[in-house]
Amino acid sequence: MDNDKAVPDFDDIRPLTNDEVQGAIEELIANPDFERAFRYIKPDLDWDEFSKLMRSFKTKEEFKSVLAYDIVMTVAKSTTFSLTVSGRSRLPEGLVPCTFISNHRDIVLDASFLNVMLYDVGYGMTQVAIGDNLLISPWIEKLVRLNNSFIVKRSVSGRQQLLASAQLSAYIHHTIKETKESVWIAQREGRAKDSNDKTQTSILKMLNMGGNQDILTNLMELNIVPVAISYEFDPCDFLKAKEFQQKRDNPDFIKSRRDDLLAMETGILNNKGRVHFTIASPINTQLQELDKGMDKNDLYTAIATIIDKEIYKHYRFYPCNYVAYDMLTNTKRFSSNYGLKDKKQFEEYLQGQLDKIVIPNKDEDFLRTKLLEMYTNPLKNHLVND
Repeated sequence: MDNDKAVPDFDDIRPLTNDEVQGAIEELIANPDFERAFRYIKPDLDWDEFSKLMRSFKTKEEFKSVLAYDIVMTVAKSTTFSLTVSGRSRLPEGLVPCTFISNHRDIVLDASFLNVMLYDVGYGMTQVAIGDNLLISPWIEKLVRLNNSFIVKRSVSGRQQLLASAQLSAYIHHTIKETKESVWIAQREGRAKDSNDKTQTSILKMLNMGGNQDILTNLMELNIVPVAISYEFDPCDFLKAKEFQQKRDNPDFIKSRRDDLLAMETGILNNKGRVHFTIASPINTQLQELDKGMDKNDLYTAIATIIDKEIYKHYRFYPCNYVAYDMLTNTKRFSSNYGLKDKKQFEEYLQGQLDKIVIPNKDEDFLRTKLLEMYTNPLKNHLVND
């Protein structure tokens, strides 16, 4: 499945080739920051043994299926109550490569969790789109490219952005059609901080650029499969709420690289409760029913709506979602979906997350509302879609 020849046009964004694996491993082993990061997840690591294991990997596939798999499962075991997947029967037969498009909760783990579950059902791991804003140091870039990720250039503007989008789209089309590997990309640039998940038409416009036919045919070639991701608890919810107030109080506020690093660490290392992924239906049959003659913008909006509806339909809900909805709307609409214990536990969780926020002129009412919205919006979208 892995046609590993490098195409020069993609050299600055593609994953490493197998010829580059051993050089990358030597660089990583020699990097103290890489060692420090791994010790976060595995504090009792014997570095010599670990280095020996790393050097045994000759291909990306070996690295992904042994080490990356083990690290992700270690995180899952220590930070989730359960990690489950449904909808496997909807995957195209014959391992046809797909473009998985999901809502986006966690910077690192959304694609990582999906990959280990796809691997477990014999489908094979995807290549993963990752924004260059997260490649905070060279060793992180080396690691993600070793782990079969490709780079989305977000730190360019104007004409460079257009060229970057065209290159990215060409790479995704090449990967699906020539390399025959699936890819994962989020439905929007960055996470939906309020969990109001909506597919950005700019993502669809980018995906279209790499084809040479009409919009619908170009997107159908990518075999788009929406994926609904449901975390019981979002470890970064308090950081997202804090950012909402920072942006409210200062419209020019921009997160620092340190903020991104903290969000990555918090998302990986802290409690997520139950985590469920639902693979929705591939959308090609729905795309076939759209009118090719529609206004382009209307067509992109219609395609985004199809993806959104598939995601909304397949969320999984937990007591905290129902409690949050009733607290936010000051109703008892969903009181049959939780008990007094659930409500008390969520209220205590909410206060604990609020207490973590240290900020000038802390507006607790505003922050509480933002946290409640994060747990309510998926349910609201599901209800509208029902």
